[in-house]
Parts: sequence; structure tokens; C-alpha cells
Amino acid sequence: MKKIAILGPGCANCKKLEANTREALASLGMEAEVVKITDMNEIAEFGLVRTPAIAVDGQLVSNGKVLEADKIAALLQK
Repeated sequence: MKKIAILGPGCANCKKLEANTREALASLGMEAEVVKITDMNEIAEFGLVRTPAIAVDGQLVSNGKVLEADKIAALLQK
């Protein structure tokens, strides 16, 4: 099972990215653990400059933008 982290301070964009991520998982019929990381020290460990961001299994896959569900689904299928 994949572990997906939504990285950001909890703003509206972070919430939208989380919702889009859950929508992408549902469209794929894929199960994953989705966690929100709001602690700035933990976020800094990913080397982020801009949030929101998505990390899949510890690897940063997108940052600084709110991806639509179809783009997230494409990332998850790789």
C-alpha cells in the first residue's frame, strides 16, 4: 500500500490537494494511506520551497501547485 503525504500548513490549497488526491485514489480503485504533514520542520526535510506538495512513499512528486485529480492519478500509476 502506498503512503501519500500532503505537505503544507493546512491552507485552502492544501485541503483542495488532499481532496483531489482522495478523488484520484477512488477513480483508480487504489487504496493508500493519506497523511497530512503540517509541521514546518518535517516539511523542510523534503527540501520544499513552496507548498502545497505531494510525496508518495517518501519521494516528492509535486510541489507549489494544486494538481487536479487526473494529474495525481497519472502520478500514482507510475
